[in-house]
Amino acid sequence: MIFEKKISLGEGKELVFQLGKVAKQANGAVWVKFGDNVVLVTAVMSDKPREGIDFFPLLVDYEERFYAAGKIPGGYIKREGKPSDEAILSARLIDRPIRPLFPEGFFNDVHVVATVLSVDMVYQPDILAINGASLALVVSDIPFMGPIAAVRVGMVDGNFVVNPTSEELERSSINLTVAGKEEGIVMVEAGAKEVSEDVMVDAIEFGFEYIKKIIDVQKEIASEIGKEKIAVQPPEKDEEFFRKVVELARDGVNSALDIHSKKDRNRAISLVKADVMNMLGEEYAGRELEVNSIVDELVKAEMRRRIVEEGRRVDGRSYTDIRPITCEVGILPRTHGSALFTRGETQALVTTTLGMVGEEQLIDGLSTKESKKFILHYNFPPYSVGEVRPMRGPGRREIGHGALAERAILAVMPSEAEFPYTVRVVSEILESNGSSSMATVCGSSMALMDAGVPLKAAVAGIAMGLIQKGDKTVVLSDILGMEDHYGDMDFKVAGTTKGVTALQMDIKVPNISTDTMRRALRQAHEGRMFILDKMSRAIDKPRESLSPYAPSIIVTTISPDKISSVIGPGGRVIKDIIERTGVKIDIEQDGTVYIASTTQEGGQEALEIIKDITTDYNEGDVLLGKVVRTTDFGAFVQLPNGKEGLLHISEIDHRRIRKVEDELHVGDEVMVKVKNIDKLGRINLSRKELLPKSEQQPERRPKNYRGRRHSGR
Repeated sequence: MIFEKKISLGEGKELVFQLGKVAKQANGAVWVKFGDNVVLVTAVMSDKPREGIDFFPLLVDYEERFYAAGKIPGGYIKREGKPSDEAILSARLIDRPIRPLFPEGFFNDVHVVATVLSVDMVYQPDILAINGASLALVVSDIPFMGPIAAVRVGMVDGNFVVNPTSEELERSSINLTVAGKEEGIVMVEAGAKEVSEDVMVDAIEFGFEYIKKIIDVQKEIASEIGKEKIAVQPPEKDEEFFRKVVELARDGVNSALDIHSKKDRNRAISLVKADVMNMLGEEYAGRELEVNSIVDELVKAEMRRRIVEEGRRVDGRSYTDIRPITCEVGILPRTHGSALFTRGETQALVTTTLGMVGEEQLIDGLSTKESKKFILHYNFPPYSVGEVRPMRGPGRREIGHGALAERAILAVMPSEAEFPYTVRVVSEILESNGSSSMATVCGSSMALMDAGVPLKAAVAGIAMGLIQKGDKTVVLSDILGMEDHYGDMDFKVAGTTKGVTALQMDIKVPNISTDTMRRALRQAHEGRMFILDKMSRAIDKPRESLSPYAPSIIVTTISPDKISSVIGPGGRVIKDIIERTGVKIDIEQDGTVYIASTTQEGGQEALEIIKDITTDYNEGDVLLGKVVRTTDFGAFVQLPNGKEGLLHISEIDHRRIRKVEDELHVGDEVMVKVKNIDKLGRINLSRKELLPKSEQQPERRPKNYRGRRHSGR
């Protein structure tokens, strides 16, 4: 049976769920349509739980199909390869709101796959995938404590818009993705153009009204065709063993939590686990995993109790205190810009590199966007957390953190007209104990200013945490790794003194209210102002000049029909300019020319050559040309614009010339005057018109010369 439901999300915006037609072997499958976007979302569960693990094995994939946009993949292999960064970010967008909503003790593998089948380039399909994932899980037999729903919110001309078009997003001051349950918010992802905290919460509340409508429809569908959920057996708990381990570990855990250093504290907790096993003796041999789990549970409970009941955080700070901050810029002598940002035990070394427009990142995906000129990459090597593991390519975490930092900075980047460079920022996390992505934001802002990039304002980031215990709720500023791991929320906020430029919120509790979010944002604002003040003491504005090792870019424009003249046959002309001047040249289709050079002289020389090449000559112009070939009737002279003109033998000198080679040879430079240009564009030149007659030399004649014979006519 095919089942279909439609939801109106505003004028002309209809979300359609269709079930029972395709992918019926999956535990749950939903065909989602919005506009001409179509996404198939499936959810599959393994028959048996995975043994020997203490985490929920959820895998989410977002599959882009090029045929969805009527494209054939680029490159040699004409099929889809590894997922693009955009696909990985979309997969994370699905994963984050659903992951906390599976029951404790559920260890079956679950695989959610969203396959993009059709893209209209008007609306973005990732929102469909989140809603489809929820419904596929809700109607399946997979135990899922949903449903959830998601919408995108924009703000165009001061008005909120649900699921805005791509054109509206270009004009929007907010690009907000918000997901929620019926009771409250579960996930937020946003970029903004220095928008106030109150406006951001208003946008979330606006989106939440539509979320509730979509959830109502999902519940209605589930009540009609949903499968019965499998029973999840909660893990058996040996209460006596649990109490025994807690009793043996309590003093050691409390002592460990008094240690402020992350590495020393972790080492102390590891020793507690080992000591407990020794005290238990051989009777309990082989139960190390249970002991480790119980000790970790005790650490979590004691850390949370201290925060809520005693106002004590692990490192001794108050709820609102920011860890000690140091900021340095210009620490790498040959990079175009560099900064070292240290906050507590989190440290980011960030560099900026300036390049040509032609060095932009090309994008081969479903998006209409073909390239990006601002790129931010985030690296998280294992030594940053004192671990040993193989170093491979960037994982989902690195790509996600880099994208968040990039979004935070993008709002203050200059336009291409203001700053015609491709800009690459790289953050190397040298040490991590909480909020390395926000340290990346701070370090990136400083490194960009150190490079002389004219940012509109400095940007800082801070991670906020939450502890809910009973009827008490505590919001924490600048959370540690342990507070993130054992807390209830990780809420990253980045912005300037004027407003927010990026948000990312993930929670581990079922939901939080917008009132709690508003409170966290206000506290984050205070922390952000403190951090911005610290940063300003290292560098308070962009440097007035670029690094001597950065390319100096000259921008000029030529007529598009002159592009071929600058490039020349087989690129001969432009290659010659580059070899002569040592510059790099990029030419856009509209005739914009970018000349990059490490020396001012080289750039100016290349500019003059290009101006000469693209100049149209008029009768009477006097030019310096080069003889490129000779014939019996004259010499062909290459002019500065690359064109050739004919210097007829009769126009070489006032006196009679018997042979061109008597006066001119290939390679000679000669001053010539444009005598005329015929209807076919052929240029006729004269040299003799530039020579005063008084400087004429007697005509040279051979000894046997007898004069010219006349025909008698």
